[in-house]
Amino acid sequence: MLHIARIFLIDDSGATAIEYGLIAALICVALLGGAKSAGFSVNALWNNNAQTVGDALANSQ
Repeated sequence: MLHIARIFLIDDSGATAIEYGLIAALICVALLGGAKSAGFSVNALWNNNAQTVGDALANSQ
């Protein structure tokens, strides 16, 4: 039984897998946050362009 306890305390492969999982999760969260921010910026750009074209068409008639 003592031998099994020593192996359990020495083996850290599970901890390494958890650390890699946490790193991957943090990278995903950062990517999603960046994509969301970029999406808002692109949406605002398109809305501004649509408004400008609409105003130009309204003024030309």
